[in-house]
Amino acid sequence: MAAPDAAVLEDRPARVPFWRGPTFRRLIHHRSFVIGAILVSIVLVTALIAPWLDLPDPNRLAIRFRFRPPSGEFLLGTDNLGRSMLSRVIWGGQLSLAIGLGVVLLNAVFGVTLGAAAGYFGKLDGPLMRFADALMAFPSVLLAIGIAAALGPSAMTAVIALAVVYIPRTARIVRASVLVVRELEFVQAARASGADDWRILRQHIMPNCMAPLIVQLSFVFAYAVLSEAVLSFLGLGAPPTTPSWGILIAEGRSYIREAAWLTIVPGVAIAITVFGLNLLGDGLRDVLDPRLRVEQG
Repeated sequence: MAAPDAAVLEDRPARVPFWRGPTFRRLIHHRSFVIGAILVSIVLVTALIAPWLDLPDPNRLAIRFRFRPPSGEFLLGTDNLGRSMLSRVIWGGQLSLAIGLGVVLLNAVFGVTLGAAAGYFGKLDGPLMRFADALMAFPSVLLAIGIAAALGPSAMTAVIALAVVYIPRTARIVRASVLVVRELEFVQAARASGADDWRILRQHIMPNCMAPLIVQLSFVFAYAVLSEAVLSFLGLGAPPTTPSWGILIAEGRSYIREAAWLTIVPGVAIAITVFGLNLLGDGLRDVLDPRLRVEQG
């Protein structure tokens, strides 16, 4: 029996690594994806290596250097207390991106769980989706503000508030994908062979729902970064002593006439990050969505 088994194994095609597959080739040739990946990589790498950069303490006061415009000595100028805006923007990016990543992780766990349960188990579909619809009936920013105000200002509060806002949207996208995939023939064959629900969801349904989920999470990351800035601007995010892009804009609005760079610099950082994430999401959608590939082909 060893010879036939060996022959069968030889006939099986070898698994091609992702970076050598057609999907990766389409991604690296997609202009929006490449530009977005470059912008997001620059922001992420800069934030990650902040502790190893030769930067002054973002909270160190130096009143004699207050309101210094961008120059060779202070690349992005200083604020009303003489603190380096370059240092504060880079460290603020760490917090803003960490909050955005936390929101994405919670969406990936709870959004996928709720969406898969609603799409696969018909009895759970109605209650779960009606609850999701109730949350989605509120404007996203207003709902996040209400939750953050009820829980109290902190970075963790911002993560929870934004996760509650965007989990229903992720759940609905996962549910729609599961509703389509569960009716396909290979899923029916797995069910007929005696596979339990958990195995069918884990091995057959969810791997085929990853494309829209990845695209959705990239957009959630962008929305979370932007919404976190709004919460911090309103004093409902991180504590005022912690650098955050929203806090920097809020602190600089009182001095916008004499020191416009205090609001322009963190605003540009937010714009670059959100723009890069949106381009990344657009590229992923164009490449991973089979309907768009058919239309473009």
